[in-house]
Amino acid sequence: MSLEQKVMAEMKEAMKSKDEAVLRSLRAIKAEIIKAKTEPGAGGEIDEATEQKFLQKMMKQRRDSLDIFEKQGRADLAAKEKEEMAVIEKFLPKQLDEAALKEILVKIIADTGASSPADLGKVMGVASKQLAGQADGKMISSVVKELLTGA
Repeated sequence: MSLEQKVMAEMKEAMKSKDEAVLRSLRAIKAEIIKAKTEPGAGGEIDEATEQKFLQKMMKQRRDSLDIFEKQGRADLAAKEKEEMAVIEKFLPKQLDEAALKEILVKIIADTGASSPADLGKVMGVASKQLAGQADGKMISSVVKELLTGA
């Protein structure tokens, strides 16, 4: 079942249960699907990697907005962002926790032969490809920096 089919099925359920928060989030995902399908060169089809990419982008946007709203004391808008993040998260692969991420990154660092912070780019290139969809880029970067500096 494609992401679009899953979203449509969930939208029907949200409409039946009159769950506005879920419906709002699903409509945003559907809009991204349509946008991705109509981009030049897409040919009306999108692959799973593209789906994951725009879902992660949506999560990052919500996270950034949540930070801003919390700093500004806008609990009402922060709550909306949290609701949308919960719905989007259902369609993303399970995210790695910091311990599991560290374990994988230690292996990547050993495989690439990185030994100093100057090798950050080399490690990040491999890590980003291998951990796509499983961890946030900022988190990967901070853990790699920590491991390479020995802090």
